[in-house]
Amino acid sequence: MSPRPVAVVGAAAVSAAGLCWRGLASRTIEPARSRELEASHPGTLAFEVPPIPPAADAGDARARKAMSRPARLAAIAAREALADAGFRGGAEATGYFLGVGASGGPVSEMLAMLLGSLDAQGEVSPARLGAEGLAASNPLFTFHVLNNFTLCHGAILSGIQGPNAALFSRGGGTVTALREAAFAVGEGDCDRALAGGADTALHPVTWSELCRDGFAAGGLVPGEGAALLALERIGGGGSPLAYLERASVLAGRRHSLEEVLEAAVASEPDRPVDHLILAPWGEAARAALHRFARRALPGAPILDVTRRLGESLAATPALAWVSALDLLTAGSSARALVLSAGIDGDLGLVTLAREPHR
Repeated sequence: MSPRPVAVVGAAAVSAAGLCWRGLASRTIEPARSRELEASHPGTLAFEVPPIPPAADAGDARARKAMSRPARLAAIAAREALADAGFRGGAEATGYFLGVGASGGPVSEMLAMLLGSLDAQGEVSPARLGAEGLAASNPLFTFHVLNNFTLCHGAILSGIQGPNAALFSRGGGTVTALREAAFAVGEGDCDRALAGGADTALHPVTWSELCRDGFAAGGLVPGEGAALLALERIGGGGSPLAYLERASVLAGRRHSLEEVLEAAVASEPDRPVDHLILAPWGEAARAALHRFARRALPGAPILDVTRRLGESLAATPALAWVSALDLLTAGSSARALVLSAGIDGDLGLVTLAREPHR
């Protein structure tokens, strides 16, 4: 079941292209040596968020000490999305649904905890973890490694108190967050909501995992970012930039991506697509999506988001939606189809239109 159509009345994006969502679809960014990975994986090319100006950062220095990198990016995006949509007051009527990635605390704190947890044989001891290991790390470390705090920090700083959910995501979970937000608004659980994702593939532990599991060898170029859509009921009083027609997750773990794409075409309403936005994690997924595009939508221009911004895991689908919104508001398209294929194997399908379907 798909949620009822809802209006998109604002957005925000933090990415390698900077802190603005307008013009995101037209920016061309080249990967550069990652600052975040220089100590652990020197020379790694990545799409990294540029240094954040102090005036644009999240909270104050004390608040940022408790934030993971994705939480910091998400907090900036939440503040900017609320401002872009003109949402003021009504904190309990504003929902927040976010795709979040794995825990990512400071490596120095992780190492201190690990060393304090080793027994005489060099093995991790649960007893020593509970006694010496936890005591060796800063108490604020907890706020870094609980990944629901990727949502919580921004909600606290922006005063969002409505329905919410932080969904673990490697792609599909972020589309589910958008679905949950659209249902919450459409069913009246809240008047308005923020929905999107925030994550980084540039944490040393995350990038080590992606290398070990073969994703780097498969063409994944790491990135980071956060992006949000601000949703409201149609006729809710805001000025719609576009309309969310559909948000679906098609499970790809038991089928090839080509089979999932065929199912997606069969379930998509017979309405024209003026722009196709693709967000594949690597080369195999990219080739499958491009083959599908040439066959099923031969006349539609293609924007490949991960070629421009890298693979940011939970943030990637949301960055693709915001890129689609940029195309729609720029007037070059009337309806955009966004296909995201993350490392979880699922396919996300989201359609945005400049005008509501009648």
